[in-house]
Amino acid sequence: MDRTTWLKEQRRRAEAQDDTIYAPIYDEKWGAIDPTHQQVLHHFLGLCPPQGHILDAACGTGKYWLLILASGRTVFGIDQSQGMLARARAKFPDVPTGKVGLQEMDYREAFDGAFCIDALEMVCPEDWPLVLRNLFRALKSTGYVYFTVEIAAEEDIVKAFVDGRHAGLPVVYGEWAQDGGYHADWAQDGFYHYYPTIAQVKAWMQQAGFHLIAETVGEEYHHFLAQKYEA
Repeated sequence: MDRTTWLKEQRRRAEAQDDTIYAPIYDEKWGAIDPTHQQVLHHFLGLCPPQGHILDAACGTGKYWLLILASGRTVFGIDQSQGMLARARAKFPDVPTGKVGLQEMDYREAFDGAFCIDALEMVCPEDWPLVLRNLFRALKSTGYVYFTVEIAAEEDIVKAFVDGRHAGLPVVYGEWAQDGGYHADWAQDGFYHYYPTIAQVKAWMQQAGFHLIAETVGEEYHHFLAQKYEA
């Protein structure tokens, strides 16, 4: 199976599943904000200007918008799922949104800060550098970014890779496709996940031009805070 075609199909399936399966139930099942996410998000907001403009990349149903708006900042949300955006607009009709995937972002120095929470696990390794460059370009000079990287046990990643190869899928190490990823909530629908090493993430960040400010682990995610740096 051709890997490029397969990856395109994974994105198409993810968008369709978000539209029809997950958007209607997302807030009920996953609407609560975990403590570490909330702590790091507050740290991130504290770094951004008091009336700054924030990009929520892969915003889903606008789970974090109440916190952003309550801080006095404005937010712009993008997502590749129309179903997710419809839920977000219903809750926050005054917040502007756009149907844009992480790989298609083309904003230029438009935001004081950007965050991408619990979404990059859906991005394949080929697209990680592109997505980080897109986030870098979207930020104003010295802007800040907060993003999360999902964590899975090494033995589970190994098993997923072996099983994927046995199933004839063009997977690379770290991908989990045949049964939908680390969390059982996604497994029944075959949701694509990719788990990069933290060292690889840091290398991609540096290549994109980000300077790491802080990192922490909590709720099965590695949380990164970084700043745009232009030599």
